[in-house]
Amino acid sequence: MQTGNWEITKRAEFIKAQLIDWRRHLHRFPELSFEERKTSEFIINVLEQEEVFAIQTGVAGYGIVATLSGGEGPVIGVRADMDALPIQEQTGVEYQSEHPGVMHACGHDAHITMVLGVAKLLAEDYRQGKVNGTVKLIFQPAEEAADEHGLTGAPYLLRSGAINDLDAAIALHVCPWRNTGELQINKGPSMANIDNFELEIIGTGGHGGYPHQGTDPIWITSYVLQGLYSVISRKINPLDVGTISVGEIHAGHTANVIPKSVTIKGTMRSYTDVMRRRLIEELESIAKVTESMGGKYQLSIEHGEPALDNDEEVIDIFREIATSIYPNMPIYEEPYGMGGEDFGHITKQVKGAMFFLGCASNGDTSGSLHTSTFQINEDALPIGVSLLTASTHRLLKQG
Repeated sequence: MQTGNWEITKRAEFIKAQLIDWRRHLHRFPELSFEERKTSEFIINVLEQEEVFAIQTGVAGYGIVATLSGGEGPVIGVRADMDALPIQEQTGVEYQSEHPGVMHACGHDAHITMVLGVAKLLAEDYRQGKVNGTVKLIFQPAEEAADEHGLTGAPYLLRSGAINDLDAAIALHVCPWRNTGELQINKGPSMANIDNFELEIIGTGGHGGYPHQGTDPIWITSYVLQGLYSVISRKINPLDVGTISVGEIHAGHTANVIPKSVTIKGTMRSYTDVMRRRLIEELESIAKVTESMGGKYQLSIEHGEPALDNDEEVIDIFREIATSIYPNMPIYEEPYGMGGEDFGHITKQVKGAMFFLGCASNGDTSGSLHTSTFQINEDALPIGVSLLTASTHRLLKQG
C-alpha cells in the first residue's frame, strides 16, 4: 500500500519490528477480564522506559492511565482494551497462547500494541516540544465480560475519575472483514445496545401420560417463542435497527415427565434508546402471555453496553487524517455491526469515536472476531499507530 509522504507514517514503520514483538508477547500471554495483572505490568514497563508519562495504575482493576502533559490545551484520550477471551486457540502460530483456554481472539493485543506505539511517537514529539495540550493513554481492562455486578471495565474507568477531564476520546478496533490498510468509519450509532434476558416460564409439571392434569410450561413456551420471533418480523419497522434472539432453552430431565419450568435466555440488540425501550416493552408484553395460559413467569434483564455513538466531528477528523497520510487508503462508511463495545460508555460521556482498521491477510476477508483461528496481518500495526497519533495531534490543535 502506497503511503503519503507525511513523516509520521515513516516513523511508525520504523518501529514496526518493536510493535510486532510487543504484540506477539501479549498474544502469547493473554489474560481474561478483570485478571490482566501481567498484561498491566508489561504495559507499565514499556511506558516507564519513555520517562515522560505520569502513570496511574490500579484504575478499574488492572487498568492504566498514562498522562503526557504539554501545557495548556485540550485533553485527549486514546483508549485500548486489554482482556482476552475464554477460547482455546487453534491458529498454530509460533507465538500461540500459552494459557490453555484463553486467547486474544478479538485483537486486544493489537490494540494495546498500537497505543504503546502511539506512546513512543508522542514521547518523541514531547521531547521536541511538539505536544500542545494533554494526552491520556487509557489501557482499559474487562471490555469483554461483566463482573458479578453486571459491569465491564469502562463504567469502572469512568467512576474512577481518571478520565473525567477529557475533551475527546478516540479508539480503534481491528477488522478481519476488511483488507489490511482499509478503513471503516461511521457517524452516529455504530455498534449495538446490549440487553440480555432470562425468562423463566413456570407451570406445575406432571406425568407425561396425563398432560391435562397440570400446566405444561413447554406448551406455553411454544407460544412465547412465536411471540418473540414475531417482534422483529411483524412489529418492528424494517428500517429501524433492532433484534431479539434466543440463545438457550432449558427444560426437563426425562421423556415422560412434564417439567415444572422452562428457562429461556437471549439477547436484544438495538442502535437507539427508543428501540432499546421498545424491545424491552415487547418482551415484557410477550412474557405476560404466560399468565393468560395458566402459568407464571419471572423475567430478568441485564443491561449491558450502550450503543457506540460516534461523534460526527471526530469521524470527519479520522477521514481527513487517513486521506492526508494514506492518500490511496480505501475508506468505507457503514455501521460496524450488532456486536457490543463498552467504549460506548465513554462516548456517552465524552465526545469520541472509534474506527475499524482492516487486518485481513492475503485478501481473505472471511475471518471473524471471537474465533479460535482469529489472527491479524501485522502490517496493520504501524498503520494504526500512524492514524491514532496523527488524529491525536489534530484533536490537540482544535484547542
